[in-house]
Amino acid sequence: QVQLVESGGGLVQPGGSLRLSCAASGSIFSFYAMGWYRQAPGEQRELVATITSGGSTNYADSVKGRFTISRDNAKNTVYLQMNSLKPEDTAVYYCRTTMVSGVNHWGQGTQVTVSS
Repeated sequence: QVQLVESGGGLVQPGGSLRLSCAASGSIFSFYAMGWYRQAPGEQRELVATITSGGSTNYADSVKGRFTISRDNAKNTVYLQMNSLKPEDTAVYYCRTTMVSGVNHWGQGTQVTVSS
């Protein structure tokens, strides 16, 4: 079983920065992709950013130029560096891994609140 442990969420002022971390158990060779999703109250969960085992990245248009996803293969950890945060970035952020088998695993979620 794959388990994901998230950290780094919290309260930040507009224009500030946060870095989210997601540590995953299991062999690094079992992971096809890792990514971040977010869900605001009353809204559906949406993709924020993903990174494949080959290093290819994809971002939602709303975060391009502000967020950066990266991965440390030795630690089996994915990061989301969030800069120039806006109030509309406020949401619960979820880490997700996609295994080479196609099975997905989700983290517990971490709250990010952007407010003055």
